[in-house]
Amino acid sequence: MEANPVIEFFLALAIVLLVAKAAGGVARRLHQPRVFGELLAGVILGPTLLNFLHWGIFQQESVHLLEENIHTLAELGVLFLMFMVGLEVQLSELLAVGRAALLGGILGAVVPVLLVTPVVQAAGFSTEAALFAGVTLAATSVSISAQTLFELGLLRTKEGSALLAAALIDDVVAILLVSFVVATTGTESAGGEGSSGLILIVVRIAAYLTVAGLVAWFILPRIMEIIKRYSSGIRTIATLSIAAALIFGWSAEVLGGVAAITGAFIAGVGLSRTPHEIKDQIEEAALNIGYALVVPVFFVSVGLGTDLKEISAAALPLTGVIIVLAVLSKLIGVGGGVRLGGFTMGEAFRVGVCMVSRGEVGLIIATLGVTAGVFANGPFALFPPLFLVVLLTTVVTPPIVRWAFRQKTQSSKPHAART
Repeated sequence: MEANPVIEFFLALAIVLLVAKAAGGVARRLHQPRVFGELLAGVILGPTLLNFLHWGIFQQESVHLLEENIHTLAELGVLFLMFMVGLEVQLSELLAVGRAALLGGILGAVVPVLLVTPVVQAAGFSTEAALFAGVTLAATSVSISAQTLFELGLLRTKEGSALLAAALIDDVVAILLVSFVVATTGTESAGGEGSSGLILIVVRIAAYLTVAGLVAWFILPRIMEIIKRYSSGIRTIATLSIAAALIFGWSAEVLGGVAAITGAFIAGVGLSRTPHEIKDQIEEAALNIGYALVVPVFFVSVGLGTDLKEISAAALPLTGVIIVLAVLSKLIGVGGGVRLGGFTMGEAFRVGVCMVSRGEVGLIIATLGVTAGVFANGPFALFPPLFLVVLLTTVVTPPIVRWAFRQKTQSSKPHAART
């Protein structure tokens, strides 16, 4: 009897969830955030160690479909995560760190390119490959640090607000940088050609962020208040708020040319302005769905995408240098930027630490380089080392964030996050 791939997906998903839950519980017992355990669970389950999708219990012809389904749930997980982060945001707190976040976001994206590009080029790679490597590390995965601060109850601190605002700016600058690289190296991409294409990209992003921000800020809360007036059911509010996050996520990529998580975050910020009764219902639904299902899948999926054993011995020296530069570039760029914006040295250091993780954003840019074929011309395959750098910066960020904020955690009550 031929196996049903849908039924096999049920089993694969159950394994991912159970291992993620167990690893998260172990991490908490070791006084680390759950996300740290969930990220390591992905490495254990992935091709680097267990390669569980290739066990005999799964038909080999179903593996590709299983990977696609897990990836889809992971995408939904990071969207939910950023939507929940948006619900926690108070715009007044973001504006209070506006200048520091602007400088930190810009320098945090530019400095990695300036440090990494010449090193990769000196290792024997083309200018195009070196630029793509630099831009890969210009990105920041705010979801990792935001989740860690959320668990510690520190997301709405001065540093947490700066992180969220700087990460948004970093995201836009990274997109502009990769668009610039595409435009100047002749790599094919949807986005325009030459300087005129880059100008159109900037206009498109600015227009989307303006319109989406206004709709989320003024219209979404009003819609929810009207619905609440005529429907007392919590499910109606929950369904419509989740639908709003999905629509904003879709519009961000399709209409704005920015990451879907940016749109979900904007939707969350808008809905954070609803009355407390409505906001509590939205948070209840998002937390239950997110932490019970899709968010753990996202963190586990980070380690399922490649086999770290494929990294050649020749690539190890460059990989080590890039890892060091990946950390230092964010500490120097982001930390220096927010320091120029008026933060103390300690505050600037903590914000810089929070921006070390590259996560899914870095992988998306690196994958674009693979698709364009720019990583193929060199002394060895460049994508696996970049993936290792992205993975390690993602895995090490939760514990170093916890270490950097250790004094604040001693005087703060942890947020009662749903796990």
